[in-house]
Amino acid sequence: MNDSPTNPSFPDTPAAANFVRDLVRADNEAGTFAGRVQTRFPPEPNGYLHIGHAKAISVDFTIAAEFGGVCKLRFDDTNPITEESEYVEAILDDVRWLGFEPAEVVYASDYFSTLYQWAEHLINTGFAYVDDQDGDTISAQRGGYGNPGVESPQRDRSVAENLDLFRRMRAGEFADGSRVLRAKADMQHENMQMRDPVMYRIRHEHHHRTADDWCIYPTYDWAHGQSDAIEGVTHSLCTLEFDSHRALYDWYLEHCPLPGDTPRQTEFARLELTHTVTSKRKLLQLINDGVVDGWDDPRLPTLRALRRRGYPAAAIRNFCEFIGVARTNSRHQIELLEWFVRNELNRTALRRMAVLHPIKLVITNWPAGHVERVTLQNNPEDAADGSREVAFTGELFIEADDFMAEAAPKYFRLTPGAEVRLRGAYFVRCTGFTTHPDGSIAEVHATYDPATRDGSSPDGRKVKATIHWVSTAHAVDITAALYERLFAAEVPGERTGDPLDDLRPNSLAVVHGKAEAALGAVDPGQVVQFERLGYFAHDGEQPMLFHRTVGLRDEWANVRKRG
Repeated sequence: MNDSPTNPSFPDTPAAANFVRDLVRADNEAGTFAGRVQTRFPPEPNGYLHIGHAKAISVDFTIAAEFGGVCKLRFDDTNPITEESEYVEAILDDVRWLGFEPAEVVYASDYFSTLYQWAEHLINTGFAYVDDQDGDTISAQRGGYGNPGVESPQRDRSVAENLDLFRRMRAGEFADGSRVLRAKADMQHENMQMRDPVMYRIRHEHHHRTADDWCIYPTYDWAHGQSDAIEGVTHSLCTLEFDSHRALYDWYLEHCPLPGDTPRQTEFARLELTHTVTSKRKLLQLINDGVVDGWDDPRLPTLRALRRRGYPAAAIRNFCEFIGVARTNSRHQIELLEWFVRNELNRTALRRMAVLHPIKLVITNWPAGHVERVTLQNNPEDAADGSREVAFTGELFIEADDFMAEAAPKYFRLTPGAEVRLRGAYFVRCTGFTTHPDGSIAEVHATYDPATRDGSSPDGRKVKATIHWVSTAHAVDITAALYERLFAAEVPGERTGDPLDDLRPNSLAVVHGKAEAALGAVDPGQVVQFERLGYFAHDGEQPMLFHRTVGLRDEWANVRKRG
């Protein structure tokens, strides 16, 4: 990482605790797992990773690294209906972009044969049976919280019959949904996960890795803990929604012939942000309804969308470290994440001048045809980034907001009779303006003071504003995508139950502007600061399209004051 929670560049609030770090440290001191630490990040390859996954990735990889261990990337590919190689490649790319390199890339499907053998072991030891009932019946018989479960009529089948049926399931003799393999656990357990859960279901589907070798597939709960054990995982770190699964996780491990240590599952709070929805179903609905343009639309919380928008991976990592790892869920302000983004970009981004809503400024006393070169720093935060020369002429583009025909109170920019400084150049005084037939501003006229080249006046007069500009003769055309929060409510769906009811109707504005020539050399994906406007990322595919990453104003400071 570039920073640590004790670095003064972090927000002036204390970093949160990390109970997982404390737990692993205590295990090491006690000699648990012989001091060995191994974790894994186990996504299902059925979609794209989002900001919530970034925390899980960070926890898994940083804990392993901190204690000299390893973290593997394991794809939980046990559902061939929804999984694709496209997602496998995208997830691996996102993990590496975030700054982590897996010790090994493995798949739950690597262990299909072992899982099958262990399933037969549970049948032989009397802890698994084949059930012929349909899914709705099985679900109904499980009862509910406070209500007893009803045992399946097939629960007491003989070992021989169960083995025969299970092997015939494996051989493809039966239709999808006609039979399942269930664990014989406890149908009266208060934890519903323990009420004879399904271990295998029949699905005659093509798998992205094993092709048509299998027509029965393990459920998540049957594959997860056993995959951990096969790999040698010590600390199986999961988010809180898997808390109720831990009893079953432990039960399966207790009843399997493990090759080594028994891994231990620990749950921590998931990452939730204000103004954000991470549900794959809701995000897919936004895409299908045409509200956003694909999984990398910069308004979405997917990692590839944030990457396209210009979020630095270091900022996301630092944010995840700062918020800590807690045992209870909470919702973090998105302004805090943006603080980390802004802080990182302030250190690293080159500065350039761009005008997004251009009007022409004509300096009427400028020598005809004269061109000067203004030297500006590329990054005031890093002298090593050097400087550049920008062409200055008598006709410039300025922001429409930097001129008012009739000045409002406390307006200190250009207005008839007012004087401002042009960034890195001269004082200019507005002498008038012209309009288009519709009344909009056509040109602003001004005179410059040749004695103010160094930014000060020999007679000591002061100006209250400095504005940026672009020479009309040297400008390049740019397109800028300006984003507002996709969801207006802090907690989307809190009022009505449907997050989509809180969609902001106009979350994207596309404008066409002008910029200094140096912007034409910015690499795809590179983020630069448009002076006075914010940070903008050059699109990876569309030349001269820039996505606004984040503005310059520290909104987190206002949130802290309100809170």
